[in-house]
Amino acid sequence: MALNALMDRHARYRPHHTALVFEGERWTWAELKRRVDRLIAALHGEGLGKGDALAMTLDNSPAVIELYLAAAKAGFVVAPLSPLLRGSGLVNLINDAGSKALFTMSRMVEHVAPIRDGLDLADDMVFLVDGEAEGFRPYPETAAGPAPAPAVPPVSDDDVFNIIYSSGTTGDPKGIVHTHYVRTAYATGFANSYRIAPESVILHSGSLVFNGAFLTLMPWLNMGCALTLMAGFDAPKMLEAMAEEKATHCVMVPSQIIELMQHEGFNSERLPDLEMVCAVGAPFHLEQKQEFARRLPGVFYELYGLTEGFVTILDKLDFPDKMESVGIPPPLYEMRIVDDHGADLPPGEVGEIIGRGPITTPGYHKRPDLTADAIKDGWLYSGDLGYVDDDGYLYLVDRKKDMLISGGVNVYPRDIEDVVIGHPAVKDVAVFGAPHPKWGEQPVAAVTLSEPIDPEELAAWVNERVEARYQKVGEVVVFDEFPLSAAGKTLRRRIKAGYLEGGGPGEGG
Repeated sequence: MALNALMDRHARYRPHHTALVFEGERWTWAELKRRVDRLIAALHGEGLGKGDALAMTLDNSPAVIELYLAAAKAGFVVAPLSPLLRGSGLVNLINDAGSKALFTMSRMVEHVAPIRDGLDLADDMVFLVDGEAEGFRPYPETAAGPAPAPAVPPVSDDDVFNIIYSSGTTGDPKGIVHTHYVRTAYATGFANSYRIAPESVILHSGSLVFNGAFLTLMPWLNMGCALTLMAGFDAPKMLEAMAEEKATHCVMVPSQIIELMQHEGFNSERLPDLEMVCAVGAPFHLEQKQEFARRLPGVFYELYGLTEGFVTILDKLDFPDKMESVGIPPPLYEMRIVDDHGADLPPGEVGEIIGRGPITTPGYHKRPDLTADAIKDGWLYSGDLGYVDDDGYLYLVDRKKDMLISGGVNVYPRDIEDVVIGHPAVKDVAVFGAPHPKWGEQPVAAVTLSEPIDPEELAAWVNERVEARYQKVGEVVVFDEFPLSAAGKTLRRRIKAGYLEGGGPGEGG
């Protein structure tokens, strides 16, 4: 009795409490349970049952929530996929997950229709959640009203809940498995770390098909509080929703927080109910953290973590004293900093971050070779570089793969980014290495701006302030906006590829 019992528990003991808000519509826990039970019964009627994989390529909608809750209660395996996937990339992941059914939306029909013959689905089972199209099945009826109590088999800790595919920005996409035990650990552990309670109001604007969504979805399911779901990130609409719904908890990627900080209304006077805003998914630079703290003191958290299952959290109470760190492992987690031979390093020395804890994946789907490379003796090797201070707080340096070598010296882009972001005209920055005939590689800074400045002037400003010669940037390129993944993360590798191909800032803006 864990995830599979939580929805029914809330429907019984707090049936009239708001469970979900989406674009003006509201559902109580009792109403949401009826919808999910109807969905489970309909899927059973289609011959689908426990252990069957349900792929989805969907924008944010109640259907995504309902499918996750159906998986929790009835043991379906969900395989959420990015709506940006097309063609063979989409086919490969749907089939790799062993999907028996696919749930998609009207705007994806033109992309899904041509690949139908290549999908190994049961009885060509493709459901359309938001309309009708020839050859697509309608989403199972989930209207309010009496609903049968579907017969569901027991669900155990070791049963698979989902397969989350990595973005592929650092290699071929990999299917990361999370069991019911792992998701239960999300439900309890992050509720504790974020101080989420039954009376909390969580606001979510990021894509639900990425793992970061579960940082608040699982605590929401655990505590039975209210979730306000946005169709997508839009800074003015989000500010309005945060104020109207009296949101207490939000998790966002830094690019979204940066957009919100462009608006005067992002402050404690307009948002007095906020208890937590957590930055995840990418580094948040010190200058930006300081500006956030001026706007909304006492609510900032930062999470460093991997979908494969290790995290550190900078708590809002530790933030003033450890502002440059990404915190410490939560209870029941362990962390080490190791050299290339796996030996532990002392505080202050940079090495690879490895960790373990209750949310660590049992492995990559059908890839024991990749699992063996990533998890050794129970420790998850992150591929990220960092160090701890004397108090054990973690400081990120960079990804191993993003590090560049200039004149034989290791250069970490983040060190340079922390300087660039200090210029008042710079809104966001991504530093990467470009070939150099003498030094091998030289740093290049891509920026988005909040006010105009000559790139050469900005480069000179940066080069006067970096600590070492090898950190000097050879060029600053200006983007109107950075290319982002569907999860809102800056695609540094796409920026670099566009630059190297001669596209320069035209690749992103």
